[in-house]
Amino acid sequence: MSLSALSSRLFPTMRSQAMARFAAPGSSFARFYATKKFTKEHEWVEVENGIATIGITNHAQEALGEIVYVEAAELKDVEQGDTIGSVESVKAASDIYAPVSGKVIEVNTILGDEPGLLNTNPEDSAWLCKIELSSEDEIQDLFSEAAYKKFCEESH
Repeated sequence: MSLSALSSRLFPTMRSQAMARFAAPGSSFARFYATKKFTKEHEWVEVENGIATIGITNHAQEALGEIVYVEAAELKDVEQGDTIGSVESVKAASDIYAPVSGKVIEVNTILGDEPGLLNTNPEDSAWLCKIELSSEDEIQDLFSEAAYKKFCEESH
C-alpha cells in the first residue's frame, strides 16, 4: 500500500478524533470561535481570541437615520457601561457604551471620514472599536442574536 493511500485511510479517523476533542463542551478551543452578542443599548460585540470588536446594530442605524458624524473611542481602559463614543444622525445623537471591560486597542478611523458606512454596513466593516477583554465572563450577560431580536420586537 502506498504512503498516500495509507494516509488517506488514517487521516479521516485522526481528524474526526481531534475535532471531537476540540468541539467537546468546556474545551478551550471554544474560546477561539468568534462569538457575536448584543446589548439592550443596541451595540453588537464579536469576540475572537480575547478581542471584542464593537459596533452598532442594524436596528440602531435604522432608528437613527442618516448618520453624519461619529465620535471615536479613545485608546484607554474602559469599564462595562462607560461611554466610549457617540453617533450623530440627522434625527438624533446617541452615545455608544462599552459592552465589555478592557482596553480599547484600536479604533476604526475610516468612520471619521465616512460616517455613512454605519448606515450601509453597520454589523461588519463599520465597526467602531476593538477592546482587549479584561474578563470574558461579561460576554455571558449579553443577548444572543435570537434574544436580541425578541428584545427589539418587544420594545416596539
